[in-house]
Amino acid sequence: MKALRLLFLAAFVLASTFAVTMLLAQGPAAAGGAGQAAAQGGGGGRGGPPPAAVALSPEVQNEDPQTETMRNDRMDFPPFKIIGNLYYVGTAFCGSYLITTPMGNILINTNYEETVPFMKKNIESLGFKFEDTKIILASHSHADHQTGDSMVKQMTGATTEFMAEDVPAIQNIKPGGKEHPIDKVLHDGDVVSLGGMNLTAHLTPGHTLGCTTWTFPVMDGGQRRNVTIICGGLQDNARLVFNANQPDIADVWQATANKWKTYPTDVFLGAHTWFFNLTGKYKRMKANPSVNPWIDPDGYKKYIVSVEELRAQLIKDQTAAGPPAPRGGGRGGAGGGAGGAQGGGGGQGAGGGRGPAN
Repeated sequence: MKALRLLFLAAFVLASTFAVTMLLAQGPAAAGGAGQAAAQGGGGGRGGPPPAAVALSPEVQNEDPQTETMRNDRMDFPPFKIIGNLYYVGTAFCGSYLITTPMGNILINTNYEETVPFMKKNIESLGFKFEDTKIILASHSHADHQTGDSMVKQMTGATTEFMAEDVPAIQNIKPGGKEHPIDKVLHDGDVVSLGGMNLTAHLTPGHTLGCTTWTFPVMDGGQRRNVTIICGGLQDNARLVFNANQPDIADVWQATANKWKTYPTDVFLGAHTWFFNLTGKYKRMKANPSVNPWIDPDGYKKYIVSVEELRAQLIKDQTAAGPPAPRGGGRGGAGGGAGGAQGGGGGQGAGGGRGPAN
């Protein structure tokens, strides 16, 4: 019996040793497989590979109206002339705009570093030099709009200019640990001028503390057209009532909507493309080049009404529901975190809703 027990013990030790050896041998391969799966799935999780920049899909290209979703904020989109010396050079979801002048060009929103090659390609395919970018401007301090600033500045030597109230959050956008370049700080009503173009920076907070709406005129066939680029939208679960970090946020949003109403607008654009239905209007532009769908003053007015209606509904619902349950600590907390304006636990600058990528 003793010999049998010793034989069983020896067999157990050998089996355990073999199992541990196989597990250790498979560890790196298993880790590699997980990394490959993460890369194929767009990266996920802190420390993983960044989501891939991809070509425009037929599904997105054919949307009309465009869906309000961030399904793929790194998707390429064909560049095109909007009107006069104003061009679209952004992605399918994040609006970027090139204003050309004899003294160099102005770029609003660089988006992600992964999509900078798309932007460079798009600008050059329009017949302009990427290196002629002289000024980089921003809609607001979220990573999906301004992560590429440092890279574009390095490639072009352009100066960067940001609204003062957004500077602290902008400084926290550090891809790869790079310090965010801030060459000039703007204030409400400042005018950025280059080569005969004059862009006015309007402080329109709500989405972020320094959310910046840009207005400027362009000439179109001898006719002056007023352009407005809305800075950011009201998220459909933004915390407007019982917001400990910003108790007056509902009033802030109404004040911003009231300011938007005062801007004479022919051409309506925005930081995100579903604000103005990029894909639907692009289809109409291609189908009938003689009519410019980007001239849309009614669409601009409807957008403002939609923000006011959502604001009123959020106030009604949140007031009826009462104060939200306390949330645990962590980044963002109950009010949106550093740089947040809308509240609701969205982390830095996001303030709830769809997170910091709005």
